[in-house]
Amino acid sequence: MNEIDKLLQDLCPEGVEFKLLTNVANVLYGYPFDSQKFSDDNAYMPLIRIRDVMPACASTYYNGNYSPEYIVKKGDILVGMDGNFNLEKWNDRDGLLNQRVCKIFSKDENIILDGFMYHLLKPIFKAIEDEIKGGTVKHLSAKRIDKIEIPVPPLAVQRKIVEVLDNFTELEAELEAELEAELEARRKQYEFYRNQLLTFTPLDSLSNVKFMSLGEICEIGTGSSNRQDATENGLFPFFVRSKEVLKNDHYEFDEEAILIPGEGGIGEIFHYFKGKYALHQRTYRIHILINNLNCKFVYHFLSAKFKQYIMNKAVSATVTSIRKPMIETFLVPIPPLAEQERIVAILDKFEKLVNDISEGLPAEIAARRQQYEYYRNKLLSFNRLSA
Repeated sequence: MNEIDKLLQDLCPEGVEFKLLTNVANVLYGYPFDSQKFSDDNAYMPLIRIRDVMPACASTYYNGNYSPEYIVKKGDILVGMDGNFNLEKWNDRDGLLNQRVCKIFSKDENIILDGFMYHLLKPIFKAIEDEIKGGTVKHLSAKRIDKIEIPVPPLAVQRKIVEVLDNFTELEAELEAELEAELEARRKQYEFYRNQLLTFTPLDSLSNVKFMSLGEICEIGTGSSNRQDATENGLFPFFVRSKEVLKNDHYEFDEEAILIPGEGGIGEIFHYFKGKYALHQRTYRIHILINNLNCKFVYHFLSAKFKQYIMNKAVSATVTSIRKPMIETFLVPIPPLAEQERIVAILDKFEKLVNDISEGLPAEIAARRQQYEYYRNKLLSFNRLSA
């Protein structure tokens, strides 16, 4: 900061000149490529659509003719013009600029650097997005872009600011990669031990392990609530057809149970809960009825084995929803209660570790982003040169 302050004092003590973006940068608007020639085959040229701006990589390809004018290269600055006005650097191989995405690049890097514009324009486009009121989808117009005015400090100042802010973004990317790798390693470790601990056969060394269907040992049913019944400050958890847990002013059940959405995330989403809760009409509750079966043990077993069971039922068709008979016929091993409790204690520790890392990951990344945004705002605030 001191070095940049000194540069500003030495090079532009009276302030920084502001110019229209379009006076110092080119804005290339995407072409309406023929949707009949869109393809999933990555042997063709990547096509950059609005959905591809934020991940900065292609999900669609184009097998038709195109003008070289619309080729985007790695590192080019792109802006989505519908919905969220995301600004990112392209990070894939050469692609084609589709309609409702624009590319911004310096007319002369002796006047303004692309790297400087990348950091400068992100909050500007976010502010424009926030200004636009009403409508289900926001649209960014060329007319609005033409009105954008930006500071153009001396090149030495731009270079130093880019150096500082690039370091922040590189550190953020490294941290995110490290945390993601740690989380993935812990998940694999957890899944490995879970599968080891929860693999039983009739010939298991635990002599009295037996298998029973959930229909024999559980009460299985759904709730009666709809998603619109959710309230922001409700007193009770409301389990719906997703990992998200909402709130409700009223409860339907007071028990220990396993909860499975009947649609969405088939075989992947499970909740264990003990207490008062409300339940969606397409979410199943599994309530244990026998004394020698630990509900948390069944929760872990379902989490490990139920998805494969459902997939086996989908040999000739895609399972888009779970029906009660599918749950009723699922077989659960019943080892001695002490063994169930030992397994639950081990898996609970692993699950907590994975969840702690998972919850900590966004917090760590958010903290780095806030730090970057703080310094970005400080570094990119200039006194305007008087006319």
